[in-house]
Amino acid sequence: MIDDINFLLVGNSRLHWAENLQSKYKFFHTQKNNNVPQNINLNNLIWASVGKLPDLSLKQENRISTQDIKLKNLPNHFGVDRALGCLEALKIIENPSRKDLLVADFGTTLSITKLTAKGSIIGGQITPGFLTQLRSMEKYTDNLKAPKKYDIPVQDFLINTEDSMLKGVSNSLMGVINLSFNPAKDILIVCGGDSELIGSLLKQKKEEIIISPNLVMQGMITHFNH
Repeated sequence: MIDDINFLLVGNSRLHWAENLQSKYKFFHTQKNNNVPQNINLNNLIWASVGKLPDLSLKQENRISTQDIKLKNLPNHFGVDRALGCLEALKIIENPSRKDLLVADFGTTLSITKLTAKGSIIGGQITPGFLTQLRSMEKYTDNLKAPKKYDIPVQDFLINTEDSMLKGVSNSLMGVINLSFNPAKDILIVCGGDSELIGSLLKQKKEEIIISPNLVMQGMITHFNH
């Protein structure tokens, strides 16, 4: 770990930070219109972006782009967050059976990226994320309102409208995973802002799941240090 080096990923809806605390990193998130957190020196900030850049004086020479990530068969148009997540998954996953890795990033979108045990990108899928689905129902209908709390009901069929929305959206995301993930051939790594919420539901049915919310930020650190 190098002193005074911090990391920023500009997401679609939030800013994701990794602050160097000497012996470890602190991971946290802020809104795009918030001030730069204390103790973050922009001159020593390593950053990457998949969303609209905030009004910050970020140094171009400190930027990590997809082209910088050393993965086989990685298209230049892939989001840098997906590339960094795959890079870190290869590093941290014990894979003696040489299974494929399936990285599911639950954020503004759910992006799923599949790669071989040797680090070659196979491809992926992208679908609207948890909050994106809820907010789109509010935006494009007259009577539906996005829930303020995100307690996923246990029952399958609900009377309450907000509960029905939560159950439907969570089932849609779990359905994408269930159709894409073959435990006999794949190792599933779940990351992103909603990874603990949806990952806990997936773990109830499938034990072969690794939940690592800060996988992409850890990938930035790994890339920089190597």
